[in-house]
Amino acid sequence: MSDHSINVPIGPQHPALKEPESFMLSVSGEKITGVSIRLGYNHRGIEKACEDRSYIQDIYLIERICGICSHSHSTAFIQAVEEIAGLEIPRRAVYIRTLVAELERLHSHLLWLGVAGHEIGFDTLLMYTWRDRESVLDVLAALTGNRVNYGINTIGGVRRDIDAAQLENILKVVDAVEERTKYYIKLATEETTIIQRLSGVGVLTKEDALRLGAVGPTARASGVARDVRKDDPYLAYGELDFKVSTSELSDVYGRTVVRLLELMESFSIIRQVVANMPDGPVSVKAPRKVPAGEALSRYEAPRGEDVHYVRANGTERPERVKVRAPTLANLQSVAKMLEDRYLADTPIIIAAIDPCFSCTDRMIVKDERTGKSGMMNWDELRRYGIEWYRGRGIDTSTLKLALP
Repeated sequence: MSDHSINVPIGPQHPALKEPESFMLSVSGEKITGVSIRLGYNHRGIEKACEDRSYIQDIYLIERICGICSHSHSTAFIQAVEEIAGLEIPRRAVYIRTLVAELERLHSHLLWLGVAGHEIGFDTLLMYTWRDRESVLDVLAALTGNRVNYGINTIGGVRRDIDAAQLENILKVVDAVEERTKYYIKLATEETTIIQRLSGVGVLTKEDALRLGAVGPTARASGVARDVRKDDPYLAYGELDFKVSTSELSDVYGRTVVRLLELMESFSIIRQVVANMPDGPVSVKAPRKVPAGEALSRYEAPRGEDVHYVRANGTERPERVKVRAPTLANLQSVAKMLEDRYLADTPIIIAAIDPCFSCTDRMIVKDERTGKSGMMNWDELRRYGIEWYRGRGIDTSTLKLALP
């Protein structure tokens, strides 16, 4: 840091951030010369909480890791459980899970496109894309009963079947949103304001993307053709025809182009799933107790590769659950993207990885005096939280719940 550098804190609460996270930027003039990222403001102890609950209860807990990628997390978790249990789910259930997965990718990418427009002052784009996103959420609500945490998965299959009228409605909505997406592609490739504002911003070379372990659209926009759906097919992806969308632009504009192209691929995948939806049951009977074993499950979430590890000990509760959300994999790349950029580019560069810090946050207990680290169980973590707030004048033990 030069003698003329100053530190500019952004977060954990900041208008440019959609979630609590802390970025300490060293700035010389308008240029960023150093970046320090701090995690941990939204830790919820979900992994540890899973160990005190049954596999069925864990599905609904895991689904709440993320409000946008809820199906991604529950499917990644359940795939691991089903592999340990040796369950083969019906093909119709496989296709329904794939259908919900791609509908989730549609509304996630449309949400991101709107946020990106907002970050560069193009709020009309935000209004347009979020209006279109609503129609996708309505389809998910009709299929599952919920707009966000769908609750469609269960061990051994899915909880709800889909009828012919619902499949027909899906195709109508897909046709309409596809036409709107073509307009957004035209806008992104012809509107000079968007091209000039996003081009050359937040550059991440292919070499850096590989070195820093970037995943999802962030990696693919740097020319890294990685996609778990192709590389390690799961659900019905091995039977479907689709391309892995990439760009060599390596900047925020490239990440925009990749997501728009992925929307077009998702429309094609959804049509293939609807056209080839198998007949038959949607679930098989699953045991309450899962035999001892372990499994690692990979899933291509809208933000990138989502990894779940589950270890079973023969009871009805998992012995260990570990989640690696895509934002954690992409966070190292953010520091590289911010290097030597203007301070004003910070919001759109951070937004370009489509971050979900609530998915990412983990906590390690470390004694600064001794340097020792360790783990807490669920009760210890709860008591620690109560004492932490009590030390700041908030005594939650005195609160009374107003139950109906």
